[in-house]
Amino acid sequence: MAPDRLLRCCVLKHLKGWSFRDLERELRSNLIYRRFTHFDAEAIPRHNCFSRLFAVLSPAATQKIHQRVVSLAQQRGVAPGRKCRVDTTVVESNVHYPTDSTLLADGVRVLSRSLARIAQQCKRGTLEVLNHGRAVKYRLLEISRAAKSQTQASQQRMKDSYHKLLASTRGVVRQATEVLEKWQKGKLKVVGKVLAVEAQIGQLRQFLPLVEKVMTQTKERVWRGNTHVVGKVLSLFEPHTEVIRKGKAHKPNEFGRLVRIDEVENGIVSGYEVLAGNPADTNSFVPALQQHQACFGGFFLGPERAGSAGIGSSQGGAAGAGASVAEASPAAKATLVPARVALARRQ
Repeated sequence: MAPDRLLRCCVLKHLKGWSFRDLERELRSNLIYRRFTHFDAEAIPRHNCFSRLFAVLSPAATQKIHQRVVSLAQQRGVAPGRKCRVDTTVVESNVHYPTDSTLLADGVRVLSRSLARIAQQCKRGTLEVLNHGRAVKYRLLEISRAAKSQTQASQQRMKDSYHKLLASTRGVVRQATEVLEKWQKGKLKVVGKVLAVEAQIGQLRQFLPLVEKVMTQTKERVWRGNTHVVGKVLSLFEPHTEVIRKGKAHKPNEFGRLVRIDEVENGIVSGYEVLAGNPADTNSFVPALQQHQACFGGFFLGPERAGSAGIGSSQGGAAGAGASVAEASPAAKATLVPARVALARRQ
């Protein structure tokens, strides 16, 4: 696929909030989208092809593309950089609501699927894989029903169901570990496609440590009451997901990553950063100034400009070159709160 088509498909998918299947379906049926993505009358790739190609756009490549767009906007006068607005927002991951029981069920399903595919390529009788799908489904129903009541009997039933679910997960993890050891020692009798087995071995290596972490955090929460486990796993498929609390009444917990967004004139995003954890918004002030200075040159901070909506204005020439971010940072911190109070009084 041509690079311009890939970028346009990526933009269209994220603007519309589509899945890869939705993107394929809309491109097949809509002539406007075909024209926008430069496919016109040509064949549309399958959804799995889009999934593989989108993985080529690494964070480094995306950063370079963004820098090029900002540079073009600056050259054409669309984004002179005299104003800057900084805000943080939560980009939610495409995950279901994380509970220990559903994460364990995901682990059993993924590991069993990879083991079954490996067994198809091995000599008959070499690897026997049990299907725990029905048993896991019953355990999930039992846990869901027991969690609705806070009585001691219900809590005990929930612990018993978790014990059975952990036993099923432990058996699958043990079998997956044995398969990995046999593969490393060359004792796995493969008669089919070796590349297919290698692909599934890679899946086992990826998901096995995550499932073991889920088992550990489940034991800590259910039997020891510890809900603050270090390195908690919230999704097997999006392991970078974190719990973000922004004080929203309708959504107290959000699952994803916190992103800092720097915006200049005409809604142009001049910079962004994926933050670790859930830091306060005030911690994003100085990094935003540094990024803005690196992109647009000098930065001049006035007391009436500093605030939550527009934190400052950059000016070129001697004034901009003479004011460094290091010198402006203490003044910015000192004038941030008074500026907000003055702005509120004027409104």
